[in-house]
Amino acid sequence: MLYYIFRYLNDVYDLPGAGMWGYISTRAIAAMILALAISTGFGNWFINYMKRANNVEVQRDAATDPFNTGKKGVPTMGGIIIIVAALVPCLLFGRLRNIYMLMMLATTVWLGLLGFIDDYLKAQTKNYDRLPAVLRFLSEFRGTSAAYRETNKNGLRPIYKLMGQFVLGLGVGLVLWLSPDAVIREGGEYIKSTFTTLPFVKDHNLDYAGFFGWLGNWQQAAGWIFFVLVATFIVMAVSNGSNLNDGLDGMCAGNSAIMLVALGLLAYFSSHVNFARYFDIMYIPGSQELVVFLAAFAGALVGFLWFNTYPAQVFMGDTGSLAIGGVIGVTAVIIHKELLLPLICFVFLAESLSVLLQTNVARIGNKRGKKWRIFMRTPIHDSFRITPQLKEKMSANGIDIKRIPFNWICGCQHENRITMRFWIVTLIAAALAIMTLKMR
Repeated sequence: MLYYIFRYLNDVYDLPGAGMWGYISTRAIAAMILALAISTGFGNWFINYMKRANNVEVQRDAATDPFNTGKKGVPTMGGIIIIVAALVPCLLFGRLRNIYMLMMLATTVWLGLLGFIDDYLKAQTKNYDRLPAVLRFLSEFRGTSAAYRETNKNGLRPIYKLMGQFVLGLGVGLVLWLSPDAVIREGGEYIKSTFTTLPFVKDHNLDYAGFFGWLGNWQQAAGWIFFVLVATFIVMAVSNGSNLNDGLDGMCAGNSAIMLVALGLLAYFSSHVNFARYFDIMYIPGSQELVVFLAAFAGALVGFLWFNTYPAQVFMGDTGSLAIGGVIGVTAVIIHKELLLPLICFVFLAESLSVLLQTNVARIGNKRGKKWRIFMRTPIHDSFRITPQLKEKMSANGIDIKRIPFNWICGCQHENRITMRFWIVTLIAAALAIMTLKMR
């Protein structure tokens, strides 16, 4: 909004200083500062409101979650703070006709709403019977007793959450395929491309359509279909990885802020013709608006840390974590850097893989009458705070701790220390991802 106002004042009235608002650096810094201010200011009001409305963390069963039983009464749905603080600066300083800005706004709202439904269902366990029929249908509590709902924390059924993520990923892929505004510039021409940046190799690009040369005239169409499927997978994977990482005070917000800064740099390089030529990467016209959006989102996350660091005054909940993961995944797909995500989102990847491995190994063991485990506890950050009491309980339940491959992970760590160390790992991974632009 302000972008168009200042451009008008500059073009028509030649107002001194109005032209500076056309620069990406100015708008990105302004968006970050405003998001930081909104996040800290609105956050305080939101926390007090949620306490008055009694939308707070419910007590968890100590047998299933011994680490969070002391966090009863802390407001949840704090992702609303992040989303509001990020969207307002984007609406003020962003170019709202830009296809990429619109995609990021839609991603944030869609996954934020999906996460909000999940958080709302978790917070309304005592009022479950008075919920609208559609929410009871979507709830994982469907068919359970009131006693079970008192000691467990369940929200939206996983299948509906995955469906929501799938729809978004599919939509993003189709927009990038079909929209005439989503193009790259190559050889002075604006073209649609199924290329993506391939790290660590000299040619630096991988063409998805190249996998389907045997299809002849259908090669390009097959390449785009494959690209859409990759985009869908990326959005679902990163969104769930972010969700799993949200288990300690400040963990997800801090890691995500670092990842967004790294992606913001990559988006800026991709949107600047000289930098794109220097790093030999695709020049993507219009992607500079991603820098404004990511700066605002990073500012909102840093502001949220004011309240979310240990001991947390508010939890982001799925409202925030799903939206954060979606933003990271969609950004990487837009700038054709999705193959860098395993490095940028190394922590998210480790969290997701630990859960997948643990779940499948435990399932195979159960079929054979064994209690097999890969880690002491998952997501993997929980292994670092395993207690002697929990080890005794695991042994009493028939789990042979000595046979767990990763039982050497040092437990009894304070969650603040774990969080800081995960931030450091993310910072190193993000720096390496930027370095890959010249490492080939």
